[in-house]
Amino acid sequence: MAKKVEHYLTNEQLEYFRGKLLNWKSELLKESEEVKEVLEEKNFEPDVIDTACNTVNQAFELRTKDRARKLIKKIDQAIAKIDDGTYGYCEETGEPIGIRRLEARPVATLCIEAQERHEKMERDYREDVLNDQQ
Repeated sequence: MAKKVEHYLTNEQLEYFRGKLLNWKSELLKESEEVKEVLEEKNFEPDVIDTACNTVNQAFELRTKDRARKLIKKIDQAIAKIDDGTYGYCEETGEPIGIRRLEARPVATLCIEAQERHEKMERDYREDVLNDQQ
């Protein structure tokens, strides 16, 4: 958890990120509703190729909707962190994540160093799994 240190984010910055997160969530919900409408349309095509294309498009739309759902969950968690005073602090080290990183990825929960460690561990794990399969 975040260390209890003097906050590096001002109230104005926190409200900026809250607004950014809420706008992002609103856009995702709107896009999700549009996807839902597309999926609900019944497009029965007599042509086998058209039917196959529709099936592929629907699968893509479902994956997109699932990604949006997961991102909305992360946005809600980030807003909760703003509310409880832990937003902007690395979950692993307790150190500030950094405003530039938050600007680029407002749902970031790890500082750059911790994120790089996690990515390296994932790469190493994938390489180990691939080597074990050979």
